[in-house]
Amino acid sequence: MSGPEGPEAPRGRAEDAAARLLRWYPKAWRSRYGEEFTELLICDIGERPRSWPRTADVIRGGIVARLGDAGLCGCAPEAGPRVRASLASLACCVAVFLGFGGAMWSQLTIGWQWSEPDTAGVAVATFVTSGAMLAFAVLAVLAGLPVAWSVASCLARGRPPGGAARGLLGPSVLFLAGLAIVVAGGRHFGNGWPGTGGHPWARQGLVPGGVAAFSWASTLSVSSFWAHPAALAAFPAAELAWMALSPLAAACAVAGAVTVVRRAEFSPRILDFETRLGAAACVIMVVFLGGCCAWIADRAPGPGNLFHAGAIDVAGVAVMTVALAVARQARRQAARHARAVAR
Repeated sequence: MSGPEGPEAPRGRAEDAAARLLRWYPKAWRSRYGEEFTELLICDIGERPRSWPRTADVIRGGIVARLGDAGLCGCAPEAGPRVRASLASLACCVAVFLGFGGAMWSQLTIGWQWSEPDTAGVAVATFVTSGAMLAFAVLAVLAGLPVAWSVASCLARGRPPGGAARGLLGPSVLFLAGLAIVVAGGRHFGNGWPGTGGHPWARQGLVPGGVAAFSWASTLSVSSFWAHPAALAAFPAAELAWMALSPLAAACAVAGAVTVVRRAEFSPRILDFETRLGAAACVIMVVFLGGCCAWIADRAPGPGNLFHAGAIDVAGVAVMTVALAVARQARRQAARHARAVAR
């Protein structure tokens, strides 16, 4: 038997180190290449127990592999899965964008309900973002219908038994559950919308009150009050619970939808259609972001400080800009591989 300092001890330490480094790579990559790569790492660690260039190279390779798995870079032998991965990443970016964008739009609609803005920048921002939100709603319906039909058809057929249908059922239930919580909570807490009782004026009805109230309630968690615990403590307990729960419910809905998109099988025509919608979504994101920037650049709080843009809005614009950049990259990758699928 070898003692604690025998040959088995260095081998065990090398295996542990290789296992830690391997975690940088996504699960699919580890399943395909993990064993061979682990052996190479163990041999290299045995020769060079400490090597920062090796660690840096593994980390770089792992990040690239994860970006590739998300459909944001690289190429793959099978274009279909890569298109679905790119579309799923694009959907995540749009969801993040709308989470912050919806909160900013809600601020504008609340102020708009109470008073006419006294600067052109705020008026333009409200019109632009409202039109963009309508366009997002139309795109969501157009994108969701083909996916829902394909998934429902697969679940109805149930072939092969325990195969694709089983892989889609769980994420579909997760999506529906998260969506149901968001809708129910948004409608319930929308009754406390601050825009209720605003002073009538000529274009007050630009955005229907029910729509604006739902958007406000759904994005309550995007708030600067998190940085002010004393003020936050004055909120009703139910509203605080909703502020904590709503992003989790939204994340469940997005995670379920993304998993469905990545697992389902779609025809080349549907993939091409969804990719074109992704391009349209990126254009609308640019328009919406431009409206938000016009509001912030205006730097006019408006009547009664109703249109004041704070630090949370500047941070929101920064997050939305990053989401837009990643979405554009995902759209380019989706278009690239969609052409390969269509051939």
